[in-house]
Order: sequence, then C-alpha cells, then structure tokens
Amino acid sequence: MTDSLTNTAPGGTGQPQPPAWHVLDVSEVLAVHGVEADQGLSEAEAARRIGRYGPNRFAEAPTEPVWRSFLRQYRDKMQIVLLVAGILSLWPLKVYGTGILLVVLTLFNALMGMRQEGKAAAAVAALSKMMIIKARVRRSGELTELPAEQLVPGDIVSVEAGDVIPADGRLINAANLEIDESALTGESLPAAKGVDPVPGADTPLGDRVDMAYMNTNVTRGSGTLVVTATGMDSEVGHISGLLEGTGQTKTPLTRQLEKLTDQILVIAGVALLISFAINLARGLTFKEVFTASVAFAIAAIPTGLPAVVTAILSKGTQLLAQAGAIMKQLRSTETLGATSAINSDKTGTLTLNQMTAVQLLLVERQYAVTGTGYGTEGRINRVAGESEVDLDRFLMPMVLASDAVVRDAELIGDPTEGALVVLAAKGGVDAEATRQTYPRLATLPFDAAYKLMATFHQVTDDAGQSVVRAYVKGAPDQLLARATTYLDAGLAQAPLGDPAKERYLGANERLGEQGLRVMATAYRDFEPGGFDAGGDLLASMQDLTLLSMVGIVDPPRPQARVSIETARAAGVRVRMITGDHAVTAEAIASDLGIEGRAITGAEFAAMSDEEATQAIDGIGVIARVTPEDKVRLVEVLQRRGEIVAMTGDGVNDAPALKKADIGIAMGITGTEVSKEAAVMILTDDDFSTIVHAVDLGRGLYDNLVRYVRFQMGCLFGFIVSFLGASIFNIAGGVPFLPLQTIWINFAVQVPQAIGLGYGKPAEGLMAEPPRPANEPVLSRGLLVWLAFVGLVMGTVTLAIISWAWDAHGEVVARTMGFVAFAVADVLLSYESRDQLKSMFRMDVFGDKTFLTTTGIAVGVIYLSTTFSPFQRFLDTTPLDLNQWLLCIAAGTAVVWVSEIRKLVLRRRAAAGGGLPPLAPEAAVA
Repeated sequence: MTDSLTNTAPGGTGQPQPPAWHVLDVSEVLAVHGVEADQGLSEAEAARRIGRYGPNRFAEAPTEPVWRSFLRQYRDKMQIVLLVAGILSLWPLKVYGTGILLVVLTLFNALMGMRQEGKAAAAVAALSKMMIIKARVRRSGELTELPAEQLVPGDIVSVEAGDVIPADGRLINAANLEIDESALTGESLPAAKGVDPVPGADTPLGDRVDMAYMNTNVTRGSGTLVVTATGMDSEVGHISGLLEGTGQTKTPLTRQLEKLTDQILVIAGVALLISFAINLARGLTFKEVFTASVAFAIAAIPTGLPAVVTAILSKGTQLLAQAGAIMKQLRSTETLGATSAINSDKTGTLTLNQMTAVQLLLVERQYAVTGTGYGTEGRINRVAGESEVDLDRFLMPMVLASDAVVRDAELIGDPTEGALVVLAAKGGVDAEATRQTYPRLATLPFDAAYKLMATFHQVTDDAGQSVVRAYVKGAPDQLLARATTYLDAGLAQAPLGDPAKERYLGANERLGEQGLRVMATAYRDFEPGGFDAGGDLLASMQDLTLLSMVGIVDPPRPQARVSIETARAAGVRVRMITGDHAVTAEAIASDLGIEGRAITGAEFAAMSDEEATQAIDGIGVIARVTPEDKVRLVEVLQRRGEIVAMTGDGVNDAPALKKADIGIAMGITGTEVSKEAAVMILTDDDFSTIVHAVDLGRGLYDNLVRYVRFQMGCLFGFIVSFLGASIFNIAGGVPFLPLQTIWINFAVQVPQAIGLGYGKPAEGLMAEPPRPANEPVLSRGLLVWLAFVGLVMGTVTLAIISWAWDAHGEVVARTMGFVAFAVADVLLSYESRDQLKSMFRMDVFGDKTFLTTTGIAVGVIYLSTTFSPFQRFLDTTPLDLNQWLLCIAAGTAVVWVSEIRKLVLRRRAAAGGGLPPLAPEAAVA
C-alpha cells in the first residue's frame, strides 16, 4: 500500500503545497493517502513513510557549541580591554603575575556568564518536557497504542474526550465531537466538529469543522481522523518555524550598560593618553611608561562590572524562579522593573480557567451558588423567606444531558458541562450513579445550527407512570422558542404565557449583562410505546417544559484584583485581551478593577495608528481579538515609549509574545511555541506572579543602580589618583601597582558590590511610577557628582602617598595609599545605598547580607597589610596605629561630602523645590 502524496506543507520537506484537505470528501482524502479506514497502514508502509516525512515532532533549534558560547562572552568591551592588558603584560613586559591574573579574570567572567545562561536554559528545558503523548492508531487492521512521534501521514487515529490531538488530520467520523482549539484560534469555547467538507480553500482555521489540529484538546465525544500533516508540516509547526531566527531586541539595561561602558572607555582612554604622554615626556623608559599604563588601564575600567552584573541578575532570576517566573534571558530580568503596561489574557491568567455555575434561576425562583472551580465544595442558597423545594428534577438534566466527568476537582470533557455537573453535585446529585440508574435510550447531539442537546431516559413521572423523558439543555432563546409550559412556584406545569416569557427573557438578559454564559434546561415526556429512538429526534423537540437557567462564569483568581490594584498604584496599566465577547469581558474586567472601556478587535483594527494611539488610554479591554490585533496593540504602546509585557498560552499568541518587551508564556497551559517565543514563563499561570515579578524587577534594578553608583565613584577615584600622580609626579605616576589595583577591585569592591546587589531593596518601590525606558543608568548630573566624589577620594589618597613617600619611603607610602583608598571604597558603598537618607540614619543592621560583605572587605583590607603571603603578593607592609588612623580619617572624606550633599537635597525637597538634577531618580524617604 503506498500513498499518492507527492507534496507536503512548506517548512517540513521543502516540497510543494499540499491540497486543501478540508474541501475534499472523506473518500478523496483516503484515496490520496492510499489507505482504507478500517485497515490503516501496514507496519512496513508506516516505516517507509516515517523515513520520508520524519518523526512527528518539532525541529529543535540547533544547540550553540560550547566554544561559541565561550567566545561570545568576549564580545564585552571590558573583557577585551582586560584580555589585551593581560596579554601585553605577559609579553613583551613579562610581568607574569599581573598578566596571568588578568587573563584568569576574563576566564572567570566568561565562565560565570556561560554558567548563568546554562542554568536559565536548563530551567526552561525542564519546564518544556512533556509527557509522551500516546495515540490510538489502526495498523494492519488492529487498533494499537503508539507514541505520537511515530505517526505518519495516512495513519488512522481514534480520539475521544480528554485526548490531545497528536497530528493534523481530516476527520472521517465524529460523534458529538468538540475540540478546544483556543491555542490556535483564540476561541475560548470548544469547536463542534463534523465530517462534511468545508468549501473554500482559504477558509479560516476556526471554521474548518472537518479538521483536527495538532496539540488541541478533545473536550467531548469521539472521532476518527486520517493524519494529513505531522511535525513541522502541521499548523502548529508552521508557526513554530516562523519564529526561528527572529532576533530578540536589546533590553533597556543592555542598552544603558553599553552606553555607560562607552562613556567609561572614553573617559578612561582620554585620561590614559594624557597620563601616557606626561610620563613619556618626563623621560621615563617605555617599559616604565607602559607598566604605568597597564596599571592605569586596570584601574580605569570596572573590571568586576561584567561579573557583578551577571551575579546580581542571576540572583534576580533565582528569586523570580522561586516566585513562579522563569526568565530565559538574564538581562530581561531587570526589564520587568521598567514595565509600564501589561496586556493579559483573561482565561487562566486573570481567571481560574474553570467554568463555575454561580446562579440558578427557575422561572419564579432564584438561587445563588457558592464555591469556585471544579471542586464540589459549595452550596445552593435560596432567597430568604422562600420555601424549600426539591431541586432534583432541575439538577438531573445537568448530569444526564451532558458527557463531562469531574473527579477530584479535575475535569474531563466540556468546561460548560463540567460546571453543570459540579452544580448538581452541590445539590446532592451524584453524576455517575445517576447516569447508571437512568441510562440513555437515545441522544440528540449538540449542533451549532439548533444550539441544544437532548438525551432520552426511562423514568417515572409524578403520577407514578413510566415515561421516556427527554432532558434538554441549550441556549435559552432556543428552548423558549420550543416550549409551551414551565414549572411554577408550586412546581406544577403552567402555560407559558407572555408574563412568564417576559420574566424568562428578562432573567436571561440580566445574567448576560453580568458577563455570565447562560445555559437553559427543559424536559418533555413521551409514551414509552410511541417513542422511536431511531426517529427524527430534533422534530420531537417541541412542547417543552422549561426548568431552569444557569449563569456560568470563569471566576477571577482570588488574588488577581489585589494584584491589579498593586499594579495601578505602581503606575502599571493592565489591559485584558480575550477571545470572549465584549459584554462578558467587560463584566469580568469591571469585577477585577480593570479601568477603561471594552472594544472589539474589529473596532481596534478599524482605527488608524493615530486614532489608536489617542484612544488607547481609555481602552481597558479588547475582546474577540486576532493575533494581528495583539501585535498591533504592542506596537501602539511601544510607539508611546511604553515597556510592554504580554501574556499568552496559545500558538496564536506567539507573534505578540515575540514583539513585546517581556513576552510571558504560561507554563501549565502554554504551548511549546508560546514558550519558545516568550522570555518569561509562569510556572503557575497566575497573573499575581507577574505583578510580584515586576516588584522583584524594580528591586533588582534599584540594587543595580546602587552598585553602579558605587562602582563609578570608585572608578573616578582611580582615574583621579593615576592622572594626578602623573601630573604631579607622585609615586612615579603609579599610585597603585597593577596587582594592588586588581586586589582593590576584586577583594574590596566586589564584596561590597555583591552586598549592594544582593541586599534589601529600598522600600516603597511599587508606590512609584515605572522608570522611563530611555532613562540612563546614571544621569549626567549624577555622573558629575560621582566625578567630584572621585576627585575627593583621589586627592586624599595622593596626599597620603605624597606625605608618606617623603616620611617613610615607597612601600609604606603605597601601603597607606592602598588602605586609605580601600577604606574610602567601603564607606562610599554605604553612602551609595540611598540618595537622600544619611548613612547614620539608615537601617544598616537590618541588611545582614551587606553587613556580611562589609566584614569580608574590612578583613581583606586588614589582612592585606598583616598577612605575610598577601604582603609578598601585593608588596605591602604592616602599618602602625597612627598610620592606620590617618588612613581611616582620609577615607572618611567621602562621608562628609556625601552627607553635606544629602542634607542640601533633603532641605530642598522639604521646602517644596523638588529634587535637583543631581538626583533625578531619588525619592524622598
């Protein structure tokens, strides 16, 4: 048996376009594939086809070789400067200790970057692992169960409620079959399926009712399909292929750090050239000048910046992972802190994705239903003063005229039917036992044309007579049109006159205005002898007796409203994006506290770019959206300078997730394509996790800015020290030896940097608006101030060295300069923690991490002058008490100038003048 296929979809085999399967008759599809429905493929033919088409799985992105990942770490300009300085120290200078240490530092930075990227990739890989999907396949006439990977075009596959569709296929039979295709189409309700061909080759996916698509879920019924496409040839595979090779945009932090790096290199380069020229003009040998230049180069660039930034971001990713958010890219972690707009899916993110009956209405009675989701805990509460009635007759249609199964709060089947089954359970009706007691005699399956379903059962009526009763559920208007009676307050049949109809329609309208999906139930009795189970059951759906209406909703997550309020206070605008109808979406948005009006995707698409930009502030909900609408919304907000977070779980969400600054995929319900397109994955699918992640992102950025302020102050201190030494001929133009410079950088500054980066963030960050996307890490005014701090540090250091050089000689002078500068570094880290608060008023002892790193730095400074191996390595010597006190006093100079500035800033803020340009990002504490 061979197939007559000569082509497949583009993206998988590179062959021409296949036929439009949905327009072909079942017999034509089977003929094209060379297969019989009752036999399936032979094992030999299946083996031949898997060799031709390949396994039924998505193509994996090529793994980056380790060597390439390692070399990529050296794209950092500071890494390049360090590497060049190290190589030149080894040759021609032959200063082996310095050269080896510099090269080792570049290796350390590279390995740390690789390690953190690897940890992030491993977390995503672990999350992406799925259980092996099994498929029931007919091979050589026998039904067998195989891994879905082994499916090939032409296979005959059987599916039923609860299954995942294992490959694209043309349905060849369907019994009450409904499939949740929201991952592809965005439609929140399952699609009813049939086998009749659908005309029009360009019919949208959502309207191809005779097709089933890979990775969608069967919610009701059963069916059989012939596989038409597998792996990358499937519809899901096509979208996955479109995402390959699409580059990620640089994060705000990446752009700002690159800009800061360029500024540092320009400042340091100019200072280095001036120093080089002065020392050369003074008559020093080239080797002496070059040695001084290497030491200057090491001092003039923040050698620990790549490692510390990576470490801080890594810590942030760990905190986020613990909170339920896995970041795929380290640099995207801080972007969360700048997020100003969150476009969130409704279903499963803002809501529980568990349809729940909340109201039960009879024509003349009303009940409120408690409890949420598919758990059966809850009650059906009546209005006070009304007599109790037996609700069994109203609840029986909910379990008999449905196929859903709910066990241990888990649903198999249609979500709406699940809500009805749970409602019946809250009223004391056991679905399984009731179905066994009253087996079906016949079934009229649901159809979108007549919008109802009916099942027929042998029961005993109120008079004790045996009857065949049809239990019907469906759209209220359809049941009303077919009804002639209803049960009145006394539970007796009453004619359905105009007043009763008006009450019924009014109740339906009220439920709809509340954003509820409304299902109605009814019944009709037949004489057992006159009932024909094989007759025209739809024609018998007349003279119905109305029973009830049920208001059903996907309830908001309990913490979602609080999280939205927190986001609003933080200046982050939340919008709800959904495939539901606008009325339903607007009601839920109002309940959640989302501000703004609701519009449809069609209305949004009809707006020009200018109109959309002007109107977007007033829009809180966009309903019935298409993938194009989602992408356009992101673009509109980004043009306004917003940093946009976008959530999604379906294949149709992938383009918008890729376009957003922070694409957020659902870890539980999300498709592999959405996870691939996103930079953040929620392990709990909970909106509140996003807001918590924004809070963590702001704290992370605040800590990063603290560190950068501290690092830049130290950097300017180094530049002033070396440039001043060259200009005034102090210490031969080399205030610190190369190894001393590296030691201060890594043994003193890095611990304090880690303390600032890992310490407690400032309080009240979520009470401030998000920072602008283009805001520099350091403003120009702050850079001027830090340059002044560096001037103070450099000046007192050179003064100490100059005095000690004449009084005690070279070794003592360099040691005292080393200690004074290191002490100033430690004290500057304390001043860098807050732009307004005095370091004497801050809760220093409340931050154990910072205290620990300070202890390490102080211990290193002391041991550098007293521990003999360190003395030999650094060329230092012990200091007496007076020398220590002099060094400490000199180091405190940064405290006094910083405290004076903070006092001025606080007084200006208190006087109502606001904060001056020197501290544009500071907030009054």
